[in-house]
Amino acid sequence: MPRDYYEVLGVDRGVDETELKKAFRRMARELHPDVNSHDPEAEEKFKEAAEAYEVLSDPERKRTYDTYGHDGLRSGGWRPRSAGGGIEDILSAFFGQGGDSPFGDIFGFGSQGPAQGRDIGVAIEIELHDVLTGVQREVSFDAVSRCEHCNGNGAEPGTPIRTCETCNGQGAVQRISRTPFGQMVRNTACPTCNGEGKIPDKPCEGCDGAGRLRRRRNWDVDVPAGIEDGQRIRIAGAGHAGEAGAQPGDLYAEVRVLPDERFERQGAHLISSARIGVTRAMLGGKVNVPTLDGPQEIEVPRGAQPGQRVVLKGLGLPTLRGSRRGDQHVVLAIDIPRKLNRKQRAAAEELDSLLDDPPVGGWE
Repeated sequence: MPRDYYEVLGVDRGVDETELKKAFRRMARELHPDVNSHDPEAEEKFKEAAEAYEVLSDPERKRTYDTYGHDGLRSGGWRPRSAGGGIEDILSAFFGQGGDSPFGDIFGFGSQGPAQGRDIGVAIEIELHDVLTGVQREVSFDAVSRCEHCNGNGAEPGTPIRTCETCNGQGAVQRISRTPFGQMVRNTACPTCNGEGKIPDKPCEGCDGAGRLRRRRNWDVDVPAGIEDGQRIRIAGAGHAGEAGAQPGDLYAEVRVLPDERFERQGAHLISSARIGVTRAMLGGKVNVPTLDGPQEIEVPRGAQPGQRVVLKGLGLPTLRGSRRGDQHVVLAIDIPRKLNRKQRAAAEELDSLLDDPPVGGWE
C-alpha cells in the first residue's frame, strides 16, 4: 500500500495551499539527485512526494482521497504525472519552467537572467573518536567550474562580445504556456544567449563558449566535534559554478559516523559494558574499561548486580552547541562460570552454606 500522502509531505490534514507548497519545495530540495548523489532512492522518494503534492493541491482529488483514500483515486482512473518522469520533467509538468516556478532558485532553471549553480552532495566517513575532537577530511567530486581561460565570459581572450539579437541584451524572453494551474505568462532565460544578454564573436577554445567546464575538484571539509551521524555540513559557494553573473551552488557533506563495537552512542552519552566475575561482583574492586580517552579504571561496588551502571562523568562526547562532554555509562555484566572443577565446586558449596537463602518467591 502507498504511504499516506499527508505523512509523505509531513503536513497535517488541515494544511493550507501555502504551507503545502512550502513542504513540497523543501522536500524537492532535500531529495534532488545533485544533493543526494549517494542515495540511489532519492528520485523515487521525490516521485512519491510529487504524487502526494499533485493530489493534495487539487481540491477535487483531495476530497476524493480524504473520503476514499488511494482506492478512490485508482477507481477513478487517475495516474500520477510522476510515473516514469525524472525530477526536472516532474517540476516542469507541475510548475512550468518559468520565473513563476517556486523551484527556479533551487535547481537553476526557469528564472530570469543567468542561472545559479546547482548544489553538490558528498558523503564523509569518520570514526567515533573523531567526534570527540573534530577532524578534517578531503573530499573529491566532479563540479562545473568557471573557465580560467576566458574568465567565465565564454569569449576567446581579446575578441569582442556583442549584444544578443533575440532578447536585445535583456537575457530573457516572454512566453505564454498552459500549466495544470491555468495559462501562465512568464519570463524565461533567452535560449540564444542562455540568459546572459551577450554572445561572443569567437567562442572560447577552452570551454567552447560556455564559460564553464566540468573538472575534478578537491575540498577540505572541517567536521566539527560533536557531530551526529547523518548530519550535513554546508559549504557555501563550493558547488557547481553558475552562469556568468550568477552565484555558485553549495556543497553539502553528509557525515557518516562509523559504528564502534565498544560503545553505543546516545546523543552526547556513551554506553559500554564490562564483564566481571562472580567474586568480583560480590567483593567489589577495580577493573579497567575502554574509553575514548584510553583505558580507565573504575570501582566496582560490593554486591554489584547484573545491569548495574558505573558512570564516568565527562567521558562521553561533546555537543555541537557546547564544550561540555556527556558521560560514559558502564553496564556491569556478571560472568557466571558454566563449569567448575572439584576444588571450585567445594568452595562454592561452602559459600552457599554460609549465605542466607533468599526469601521464597524471589529477592527482596
